[in-house]
Amino acid sequence: MPIPLLDLKAQLDALRPELLQALTEVLDSTQYIMGEKVKELEHKLAEYCEVGYAIGVSSGTDALLMALMALDVEVGDLIITTPYSFFATAGVIARLKATPVLVDIEARTFNLSPEHLREWFKHHPNQIKKVKAILPVHLFGQCADMDPILAIARQYDIAVIEDAAQAIGARYPSRTGVHRAGSLGLLGCFSFFPSKNLGAIGDGGLVVTSDSALAEKLTKLRNHGSYPKYYHSLIGGNFRLDAIQAAVLLVKLPYLDSWHSARQQHAAYYDRAFANTIVQPPYLAYPRECHIYNQYVTTIPERRDDLRRYLQDNQIGQEVYYPLSFHEQPCFRYLGYRRGDFPASEYAAAHSLALPIYPELTEAMQAEVVEKILKFY
Repeated sequence: MPIPLLDLKAQLDALRPELLQALTEVLDSTQYIMGEKVKELEHKLAEYCEVGYAIGVSSGTDALLMALMALDVEVGDLIITTPYSFFATAGVIARLKATPVLVDIEARTFNLSPEHLREWFKHHPNQIKKVKAILPVHLFGQCADMDPILAIARQYDIAVIEDAAQAIGARYPSRTGVHRAGSLGLLGCFSFFPSKNLGAIGDGGLVVTSDSALAEKLTKLRNHGSYPKYYHSLIGGNFRLDAIQAAVLLVKLPYLDSWHSARQQHAAYYDRAFANTIVQPPYLAYPRECHIYNQYVTTIPERRDDLRRYLQDNQIGQEVYYPLSFHEQPCFRYLGYRRGDFPASEYAAAHSLALPIYPELTEAMQAEVVEKILKFY
């Protein structure tokens, strides 16, 4: 039977009556941009993410862009981040004419390596004053190791922006307690792209913070820097969240933790099935309930691309996140990095493979995925 990487229709069918009612309410209100639905969503997501303020925006990319704009990032500034993530992480830095400074990932977690980050500061003392922010990514739904990253940031008085686009609801067991993704740094950024655990029916995003002055600035930035209307104290952009997307997300939010739980159960099944085989399951850095499995990304040491073609031929969904690290993308050649500079990122790009993990996946479907992969080898 065909097994897609993600089946959005299965989720839609379960929620169709609630979603249609929510969409009808927005249509009847004729309030399509911002409005009460957005305010309600922001209030509930601030509570969910354990922060003081949540600002709904037009996409996860714009969330990252606004976070940098709120810190007045400009030409000459350095932003330290990972080479291995969705393009937006580095793309927004370049859009503001700042410079992405890349630090390799941990081989097991795919997240920014605190050890390599510490080494960068040790070996680049003359550039530290130019660093405006550190931008770790909670990749695939598991938090980066934030305690040492935050300690380094405090040492040099540098802001931390969390790219939590794939990690809403993920948890990090810090020395100060268990915290939600996005609540640890000065700013946290989320995406509601339809494939996310909490997905809209189009683009949407969120910036969170517990800093009231930053929250006020972000609220202005998303609407061309305007407050009150037609009075502009700064230059922002059109980064507003549509009311229709907010209404959809309000319907889905109460189900989010149960969807996380289903993904965690599916991950546990795969982990058991692939134990002592050539397929290396995702590394769990923390207890399983801390990982929301936005993707289930395995490491395939041998013949990854041959396996992909075999699975495609057998109608089993899979994906490579991501086939090229940032330093190998043509548009970032000007940064001066070369192949071999970030071996862990390059290995992940060449050997990672994501398998179906969505909540509606059945055990029979998972068994077929496992059977086909093991049969191939």
